[in-house]
Amino acid sequence: MDITVNGKAREIQDGICIQELLDQMQLDCMQVVVEHNNNIIPRQRLAETPLNNGDALEVIHFVGGG
Repeated sequence: MDITVNGKAREIQDGICIQELLDQMQLDCMQVVVEHNNNIIPRQRLAETPLNNGDALEVIHFVGGG
């Protein structure tokens, strides 16, 4: 199935949730904020939020420094 991640098309397997996608992308859910179809998804719901064909995600990374 096809989704958009940060404005770029991406093909993913059917039936995965946001947490599984983050794992595949090697992203730590504690260091990102995920917007799914214009809604921010709380971290505790990432594993229970399924992805569907045509969905759009924005994954925002926290950057530290000083």
